[in-house]
Amino acid sequence: MSGREQAACCGRIETCERCGVRGLAVCRVLSPEELRELSRSMRTIELEPGEPLFHEGDPAHSVFTLTGGHLRLSRLLADGRRQVTGFLLPGDFLGLAFRDTYVATAEALDAAVLCTFPRTAFEDFLARHPRFEHELLARARSELAAAQEQMLVLGRKTARERLATFLVQLARRHGTGGRAVLHLPMGRADIADYLGLTVETVSRTFSAFRREGLVRLEGRSTVHIPSLPRLAAEAALE
Repeated sequence: MSGREQAACCGRIETCERCGVRGLAVCRVLSPEELRELSRSMRTIELEPGEPLFHEGDPAHSVFTLTGGHLRLSRLLADGRRQVTGFLLPGDFLGLAFRDTYVATAEALDAAVLCTFPRTAFEDFLARHPRFEHELLARARSELAAAQEQMLVLGRKTARERLATFLVQLARRHGTGGRAVLHLPMGRADIADYLGLTVETVSRTFSAFRREGLVRLEGRSTVHIPSLPRLAAEAALE
């Protein structure tokens, strides 16, 4: 079981010091004393599958760290079409908007647990702890790089390359090595909306990967990847 998967089992926490995803989360750089200070303003939220954490345009009053389960981020176009913009795993941070409202809708893909902090209290804590602010800035830079990579995926890659890229990147986020077993909390429609494809194209591409031995499918949610380097080559990734 990977670190991300172990963290997903930990779920509800009482204090920041006892958090099962501390080694993955932005608060990993804090001392025990700083964690105790941060936990004074922390509370826990539990979501059912499909339940929204917040909607696009809601006032951005809180920030969050996902401690169990998975979230989907999405935005709606003017004509009602949905664009999935990301998937969050245990340890991921969200909600620190550069404006007064959230720019996307966050919904639970499965049973999810988050610790939440009032935005004003969190920003005050950041101002008093530059090392923590630096860690958060590093996360923001990584997210920007990921967004630029996603622009390349949507703009230039084929359907095969897009799906291969998605699977390899997800495996790397789980910290797996030469092979991987992925338990996908998102459905084919979510993957299609994330990759700018139709559900039918995603299903056909999964089937093609299975025939070619790039993946082995177990039901609709478990994907065995026997060789990540081979799939990365298919994705045109380093």
